[in-house]
Amino acid sequence: MKAIVTGISGQDGFFLSQLLLSKGYEVHGVLRRNSSMTRGTIDFLPPDIEKQLVIHYGDITDENFLSKLLQSEKPEELYHLAAQSFVGYSFESAHSTYDANIGGTLNVCNAIKTLSPDTRMYFAATSELFGKPNETPQNERTPLLPRSPYAVSKLAGLWTTRTYRDAYQLFMSNGILFNHESEVRGPEFVTRKISMGVARILLGSNEPIVLGNLSAVKDWGYAKDYVEGMWKMLQYEIPDDFVMGTGESHSVRDFVEEAFGVANIKITWKGTGVNEVGLSEEGKVLVKASRGLYRPLESDNYRADYSKVREKLGWEPRVKFKELVRIMVENDIKLIKHK
Repeated sequence: MKAIVTGISGQDGFFLSQLLLSKGYEVHGVLRRNSSMTRGTIDFLPPDIEKQLVIHYGDITDENFLSKLLQSEKPEELYHLAAQSFVGYSFESAHSTYDANIGGTLNVCNAIKTLSPDTRMYFAATSELFGKPNETPQNERTPLLPRSPYAVSKLAGLWTTRTYRDAYQLFMSNGILFNHESEVRGPEFVTRKISMGVARILLGSNEPIVLGNLSAVKDWGYAKDYVEGMWKMLQYEIPDDFVMGTGESHSVRDFVEEAFGVANIKITWKGTGVNEVGLSEEGKVLVKASRGLYRPLESDNYRADYSKVREKLGWEPRVKFKELVRIMVENDIKLIKHK
């Protein structure tokens, strides 16, 4: 079995590539060249794992590159993970977000349709499609009301995938994944900002953690669990759309409290909104809010109803909220200690 993973240098690519290799796949990854020649999470893989990957340097916005890749490799499976995936940045650069997430997805779908129609494709959608839902929990039937350029671009990708699936009888499945985090999450994401900040404070830093909306509510799971669900979607007998999450809701504030708890630091809160701060028992400011980190439109109130993926694919999240936070904080403590 051969699989191509776009976005292999990201968090999900890190775990998915290892899962596929453990199942005997020949794993090819698409990696975009950059001036510093950094390779993202690929550099975190054990050497014996990394050397098994076949890397193709190119960009998903380059239709010619993808056409040549699909024509030459004709993989049994393609996991389309590549995207501009930072919601906050999408407000600053909607154009580049649309280019990568809409144009790139269209290029992938066209290349499969024209040159490798037997390839099964997974598209990485997102719970951000739900916007600020009025009903909780959310499942495959919940109305999609995106509230960021990122979410709009992913909605276009989801509908492109559905349209190509139905029009050309292609095996293309959408994974509507709720927030999934890990020890290799990018430092720009709020959960990793918290775990790294707690580790630094524990090890002597006097810099508070600066965050946006502390009241935003998300459903957070562990990325390693979610890539198994991606794989299961492409083993199912028919292509379909699936919601994956943990079924638990927690605020950013909850994440902060749990993270400091891992470090045995008690935090108390004072103030509200942009004036809210988190204080140590000695009164030291450990966390503060910043209006500049608030999104122009907030999307929250998330909790997944993953009953469909549980019933049809036998998927369940193994790691829940408390263990996820512990994994991230303990990893960052070790990482900073050894710098």
